[in-house]
Amino acid sequence: MTARDYELFDLGAVRLQRGGTLPSAFLAYKTYGSLAADKSNVILYPTSYAAHHTDIDWLIGPDRVLDPSRYFIVIPNQLGNGLSTSPSNLPEPHGLGRSPLFTHWDNVHAQKRLLEEKLGVTRLALAYGWSMGGQQALHWGAIFPDRVERICAVCTSARTSPHNKVFLEGIRAILTADPAWQGGCFVERPVQAIRAFARVYAGWAMSQAFYRERLWEGIGFSSLEDYLVRAWEGNYLRRSGEDLLSMIETWYQSDISDNALYQGDLTKALGAIAARAIIMPSVTDLYFTVEDSEAETRQMPNAEFRPIQSIWGHRAGNPIQNADDERVLRSAVQSLLSTR
Repeated sequence: MTARDYELFDLGAVRLQRGGTLPSAFLAYKTYGSLAADKSNVILYPTSYAAHHTDIDWLIGPDRVLDPSRYFIVIPNQLGNGLSTSPSNLPEPHGLGRSPLFTHWDNVHAQKRLLEEKLGVTRLALAYGWSMGGQQALHWGAIFPDRVERICAVCTSARTSPHNKVFLEGIRAILTADPAWQGGCFVERPVQAIRAFARVYAGWAMSQAFYRERLWEGIGFSSLEDYLVRAWEGNYLRRSGEDLLSMIETWYQSDISDNALYQGDLTKALGAIAARAIIMPSVTDLYFTVEDSEAETRQMPNAEFRPIQSIWGHRAGNPIQNADDERVLRSAVQSLLSTR
């Protein structure tokens, strides 16, 4: 058995935004680097869809996007991802078709408690995030505008668009079409559905040009089938079906204005983000589109719109196999952190 490389923060009883109370909840998190004496060097880096901290911490390093020799980086695993409180680890009566709905409101309030109660941190130098992690970074900016100095939000949105919801409806339908889905839960591991889910996901996450130019050949795959099996099926088969569904719903519900502060007024919520921000869509992202991202950025008072010119689609924002796009992200973060 592999030793656990992360810590747990006990949240105790948590009342969720959409109703219901979890008698006992927790956040799994990991920190990198050293906290400055004045606690001014904190970067929050929330997880993306289906990711654990181990899937996204590759970009932490002295010569990477986030530098742990200068900054104290905190990765909180989002609720529902299998490490923090999730359907797969909830005790009865939750789970078994009674899994609660987690929102990003729930995520960022749990993260705020972790930072304050465990680490003594009340202000972020930077909230950085890709995809669902970027949604959480923008929630931080809108919900706690006086606590975030800078935001770098990559391939993401402040509110999930209707077209993005069509994608989510599709992958949710695939999972729940499995014969193992009975009575609102999986009665056995839905291998058939997760394999199909992964292949559909692969068509949305990477651009048409990525496939046309056969870029999988340059990153260690011998054929398109090899790429789909190892890179996509292998990725999602690591996760519980219930957890995949839980995170789909969190993504579907994502909206920085869907709360008592803004009462659905997205313009007001975007206008409240005081942080210096760089918003970075990929020009070939098929579900977080450049047009949607630009429209949101125009409504943020201190935001720069900086698209990533890449054919890697959505994965331009998580370029573990693409040094060119990593350099673009590193440059953006360096420019943000060099300004006050």
